[in-house]
Amino acid sequence: QVQLVESGGGSVQAGGSLRLSCAASGLPYSQYCMGWFRQAPGKEREGLASIDSDGGSATYADSVKGRFTISRDNAKNIMYLQMNNLKPEDTAMYYCVATQSCPGGSELVASTYTYWGQGTQVTVS
Repeated sequence: QVQLVESGGGSVQAGGSLRLSCAASGLPYSQYCMGWFRQAPGKEREGLASIDSDGGSATYADSVKGRFTISRDNAKNIMYLQMNNLKPEDTAMYYCVATQSCPGGSELVASTYTYWGQGTQVTVS
């Protein structure tokens, strides 16, 4: 059974930082494309960042480029999202996602991903 468990969310003031983690189990983690999405109340789900299976390539949404960094540790089956210079508009539920492959150009499309975590809340005031 595949499990993706996010952690690291919380409340922070604008300009602050948080690091989200996603622990994966039940899948050949080092072979999977991983990513982060978020959804705020009343808004559409938004793809933020994606990283390929060996961590050599990452894709970012314009809204977070230069502020967020995605990374992964294949030895520990963990993915991270370092979020700096947080803004109130970053307030949302953040989700970890996984899929066997990410077709070029679809890395930030929700339907690309097979597995989703339960989410962790980030609130920026």
